[in-house]
Amino acid sequence: MSGRLQGKVAVITGGTSGIGAATAEVFAQEGAKVVIAGRSEEKGAALVKRLGENVIYQRADVTREEDIKALIDLAVNRFGKLDCMFNNAGGPDRGTLDTVSMDDFVYSMQLLLGSAVFGIKHAAAVMKPQGSGCIINNASIAAIRTGQGGYLYSAAKAGVTHITKVAGVQLGPFGIRVNSIAPGAIATPIFWGGSQVANTLDDAANQRKMEKLMRSLANATPLPRAGLDKDIAYAALFLASDEGSFINCHDLVVDGGRTSLFYEKK
Repeated sequence: MSGRLQGKVAVITGGTSGIGAATAEVFAQEGAKVVIAGRSEEKGAALVKRLGENVIYQRADVTREEDIKALIDLAVNRFGKLDCMFNNAGGPDRGTLDTVSMDDFVYSMQLLLGSAVFGIKHAAAVMKPQGSGCIINNASIAAIRTGQGGYLYSAAKAGVTHITKVAGVQLGPFGIRVNSIAPGAIATPIFWGGSQVANTLDDAANQRKMEKLMRSLANATPLPRAGLDKDIAYAALFLASDEGSFINCHDLVVDGGRTSLFYEKK
C-alpha cells in the first residue's frame, strides 16, 4: 500500500462487518488510525487482532446520539484528532406502505438517517477547530431509484443524500468536506437481515447465503459480477484521501451501472 491516509484518524460506524470492516482494513493498510464501532464485541475484537494496534473497537448503537459522540471522543482522546468520519452503519428498515407504524418509522429513521445526522453533528464539532476534515455518509441507489430498497429505507437514504449536500455547503467554509457513497448491488448480509441476523448464523450458513446472493446480484448490473464490500471501501479511501480534496457535496454512485438499466437482466 502507498500510505494514502498516513497520519490520519478515522471513525467508522458499522465497522465490524461488511462494508465497514472492509473499509477499516483498507484505511489501516493505508496508514490511518481507526476507531471501529458495531454491536458485535466478538467480531470487533477479532478485527482489532487482525488489523493491529492502530485499530481500536468500541461497542456502539448508532440509534443513540450519546454512543456516536462517545466514538468521536474516543478517537480524539486516543489519537488526538479526527480526520474522517464514515457514517456507514445501517440495516433493513421496518414496515411497508400498507403496514408501517409509528414505531417502524421512528426506528428506521433513527437507524438510517439519524445516525448520519448525529455523526455529522459531532464530527463537525471536532473538525471545525481543526479547520479540516472529511465526512462520508453511506447512502444508497435506493435514494435515487425506486425498487432498490424498502419503503422507509429508500426515504431515509434520500434524506442522507440530501443532508450530505446541505452539510457540505454549511461546513465547506471550515475546510470540511461532506460526501456520500451510493452503493448498488453490493453483496453484504443486509440482504438476509443485516448483521443482527448474520451474527446468529454460523460461518458456513452465512457463506452459503453469500454465494447464492452473489450469483443473483451478478444478473442485476451491466458488469457481470456482484459488487463487493471492497468496491465501496476503495471509494471511501479516495474521498478520505488528499486525492479527493476538492470533492464536496457529492454523491458517488458505485453500482456497476445498475442505475442505468431500465430493467434487470434475466
